[in-house]
Formats: sequence, C-alpha cells, structure tokens
Amino acid sequence: MIVTELYNGQGLGNQLWSYVVTRTLALDRGWEFGIMSTNKFKGISFLDLDFGKEVSGGHGPEGGPPIALPQGVCHYYIEKDTWYEKYRSDIRDYDSGLLNIEDNTKIEGYFQSENFILHRKNEIKNWLRVKAEFDCYDFSKDDICILNIRGGEYKGSPDLILQKKYWTDAIANMLQINKSLNFVIITDDMKYTQALLPQYSSYHFDIGKDYSIVKNAKYLILANSSFSFFPAWTSETVKYVIAPKYWARHNISDGFWACAFNLYKGWMWQDKTGALFSFDECTAEYAIYKTEQKLDALPGRPPELPKSTLKKLLLRVRQFASSTKKKWLGF
Repeated sequence: MIVTELYNGQGLGNQLWSYVVTRTLALDRGWEFGIMSTNKFKGISFLDLDFGKEVSGGHGPEGGPPIALPQGVCHYYIEKDTWYEKYRSDIRDYDSGLLNIEDNTKIEGYFQSENFILHRKNEIKNWLRVKAEFDCYDFSKDDICILNIRGGEYKGSPDLILQKKYWTDAIANMLQINKSLNFVIITDDMKYTQALLPQYSSYHFDIGKDYSIVKNAKYLILANSSFSFFPAWTSETVKYVIAPKYWARHNISDGFWACAFNLYKGWMWQDKTGALFSFDECTAEYAIYKTEQKLDALPGRPPELPKSTLKKLLLRVRQFASSTKKKWLGF
C-alpha cells in the first residue's frame, strides 16, 4: 500500500496533488493506496473522493516527517527538493525517484509534476468529478473569461503576489484571442480584487462553486496558485489558458521556475512584459538557463536552525558586539 497524509497547512490544490499522485502511483504498480487524516480534506463538501484502504496508526508533526509509520508501512519517501540560494527559492523539478519506491511506503512532498499523472488524465477526471449540486455553468459562456485571482496570505509576499500589470496584460492578450470577451473575477479575497480591478465583477462563493466555475470556464487567466491547476487541467470546456511564466517567482525570476515542475502543457505563459510563450518555448529556454546556471548541481534546502539555537546565537552576537564596543571606548 502507498500512503500519504493530508495536513491542515495544505491548501486544496496541494491536497489534491498529494491524493492524485499517490493514487496514480498505486494504480500504475497494482498496489493499494490509502490516505491519512482524510478529515482534513478541504474539498469534502463538493468532491466525493475514494480514499482507498483505511490507514491505521502512525503519527508525526504537521507537515512531517513521521515519528511513527502506519501499521504495515515500512518505508518513507520525501520528494527531492532543490534550493536556489541566489533567490532563496525552492526550484524542485520532477523527482523520478518516486517511481522506484517499494510497496508499503509513505510518501510526502509537493509532487506537482504533470509527468506523474498525464497518462491517467481520463481516470483523474472521473476521480475529481464535482458533485452535481456544486457544478456551476453560470459563467461558462463563450464571451466570458474568468480571472482566478489569489489574494489572502499572498499579499504578504511581494515576490509571490501577482501585480496588477499581469492581469491587465493578460486581459489585453485574451482580447486578441476573442475581442467580445467580458471578464469576471473568481477570488478568495473580494476586498482585494475590488480595489485591484474595480471595473470587473468579483465573486467568492464557497470553495466548491469557485472550483467548479474555474473548471467550466471557456477562457481562463490564472494566478500562481495550485488551487486552479486541477479545475483547469480537468476541464472539458476550456479553450485558452494564460498563466504566469516562472509561476511562484514570476515577479523576480531571471529565467528560473519556482518550482520547475509547475510548467504545464497546453497553457500559454505570460512574462513580466506581457509576452506569451508556449510550453515548448519555455522548456527550451529553461534548459539553456539550467545549463548556464548549473542548476542540476544545486543541493537541497539547508535545514533550518531551531528557534532556541537562533536565540542563543543572537544573544552571543549581541554580547560580542557589546564587549567590543566597551573595549573600543576604553571601558
């Protein structure tokens, strides 16, 4: 059995990636799968997921790693990361090591590479079928484009939150595709979007209806948020998708992706100037950047020091500075 765990700190998009990749790996290998802490699943109201075999036992801190593995689970695998110190960014890519795990393994990570799941796309569409009472087509007309704007905690990170220019450039690009488009915002933060783009209607229903509206749109302009991936990717209606080039580091990147696996097929990728690039163009460009910057040689993220250790180091620095000052003043 392959096992993963859902955490309170994960958003819906991260939870769905963990679920879908775990189930896909198990299906490919002919093994059972199970999901720990299903009570923490944030899409329970509108998605009727099969959580596989019941998982018993096992515990650990929020986000892992486990202190004790579940009953019958003997191995633990955590996704490989890659740390780009120049920009203090996680730029991890597809981790093929996940394909070599043994049965009875607990896996954890982001796993947001399309390489893990593309061959099971039709099955995944069925797994993630939205309950009928939540499946909204009110914004699915040929003359409506949905902007799925992320606010909330993103506003506290200037490297992460997309600037107004991204949205206005994307609107201009969409009008080149279909000049009759009207634009509607679906968001987690209406106060923010009403101030950002007051000329367009903003809506935030419940998480299920928001997800469904994105899934059923004909035209989409996406934020750099995992929430929008699966509704856009499983859509049976979408005609054109614009997403931010370099994903979580759209604002500051000089050519790197954060993360590298967030480059997906079939979408158009918009840079800071408003120019659009295809998947193939982005892939070719990034291959050159990786070679020039020697990204494949980068290590994983260094472990963070415990807060108690940091406090001790800070105290020592202050004591040293104080004693040096006294010596300099002749005390």
